[in-house]
Amino acid sequence: MTVKVYSKAKDGNKKLSVNFRVREFACKDGSDPVFISPVLVEVLQEIRSHFGKAVTITSAYRTPARNKAVGGTAYSQHLYGKAADIKVNGVSPSKVAAYAEKILPNSGGIGIYKTFTHIDVRATKSRWKE
Repeated sequence: MTVKVYSKAKDGNKKLSVNFRVREFACKDGSDPVFISPVLVEVLQEIRSHFGKAVTITSAYRTPARNKAVGGTAYSQHLYGKAADIKVNGVSPSKVAAYAEKILPNSGGIGIYKTFTHIDVRATKSRWKE
C-alpha cells in the first residue's frame, strides 16, 4: 500500500480530497513530515460524504515519540500514516464504526472509543472496543 510523504510547512493547505487537507493529518507534536495513505483519505471522504457532516481528525500520523507519549501501541498504524482517530459531528462513534464496516468489511482496523472512532487501512481485519 502506498503512503505519500508531505511537508506540513510546504503542503499544509494542499487538498487531498473534497474535504481534507494535508495539515489535518499532521502529527500534533509540530513535526514537519506528514505520512498519509491515499486509501485512508478515500475512506475518510466516504465517511464524510455519507454522513454529510464535518469529520474532525483528532490524531492521524504520529512520530514514534508522539505515539509513545500518547500510549499508542508499538506498531500502531498511526506511525505509518495509515490511521486516523475521528469524530463526526453529531454521530456516535459506534454509528461511524458501523458505516466504516461497510467500507472495510474484510480489512482495516476499526476501534470504537468513548469519544472517537479509530479507522485504519491495514491489510488485515482488526476490530475492538474500548
